[in-house]
Amino acid sequence: MPDPKGRTLLINPIANPLQLGLYDGEGHRIRSWEEEGYVSDRLVETLNRLLDEERIERILYANGPGSYMGIKLAYITLRTLEMSRGIPFAAVSAFSLNGGQPLKAMGKLYFVKEKETIITRKYEERIPQSFGMPECLDSLEIQEERTPDYRIPAV
Repeated sequence: MPDPKGRTLLINPIANPLQLGLYDGEGHRIRSWEEEGYVSDRLVETLNRLLDEERIERILYANGPGSYMGIKLAYITLRTLEMSRGIPFAAVSAFSLNGGQPLKAMGKLYFVKEKETIITRKYEERIPQSFGMPECLDSLEIQEERTPDYRIPAV
């Protein structure tokens, strides 16, 4: 029986491969999975399939900091979907999907969250990037600003 409250989709365009989580009307995870390939190749196709299969009423996405291209494409796609189909979207920090660990910026630079401030720090050793979908959406802080969080200028 379909969820009368509809579903929430959580997208992590920073992860490679693209990560997604589907949540019920109460915010509990139904399933999570990965889509191999670039966000530019997989996001629209995946969204089209999901919108045909599920009653998605809201979308959340990790708006950064992290992969500029993935974040930008996700934002543009979700903004277009909101305007064309009326499905609202909001943003969460990428730090909420990786346990607050450093996030790859560029070269040997990583984004680091210190209390409420995000800085860049150089690490000589590569830091593995590991993300996951939470069991419940209550653990996520929805951000007021949903535009991409770039932090450093594009090169």
